[in-house]
Amino acid sequence: MKKKLAELGWREYVDFPDFGITGVKAKIDTGAKTSCIHAFSVETFEKNNEVWVRFGVHPNQEDRVTEVWCESPVVDYREVTDSGGHNEMRYVISSKLIIGDLEFETELTLANRDNMRYRMLLGRRAMRGRFTVNPSVSYRQIK
Repeated sequence: MKKKLAELGWREYVDFPDFGITGVKAKIDTGAKTSCIHAFSVETFEKNNEVWVRFGVHPNQEDRVTEVWCESPVVDYREVTDSGGHNEMRYVISSKLIIGDLEFETELTLANRDNMRYRMLLGRRAMRGRFTVNPSVSYRQIK
């Protein structure tokens, strides 16, 4: 029997329990492979012989005052093509996400999204095998 996938609207609320961040408005982006979270003041450091990254997050849309500071091991540093077709190098981390009743681990690239409407993009790697997307609705996964 085929597994029934949860339905996402074109935007959803996402929680990041590893960082104590809740209620981030995310744009669902089937054109993006990897998910991306807004990050500023990104800097690397060494911890337990591993490369880690420290960064700030403005979790609330259109709010540059509220800040949450996060630390995570670096999973990768890779070239990403943004929506404008420009290539840039980004740090990649792994984090738990909660969307509705589902909690799962996924990769996130770090990019400054202060000038973008949404603080996060949920890419298709995170959605694969878990969700379908209905672009005519929003916030289908509110608990």
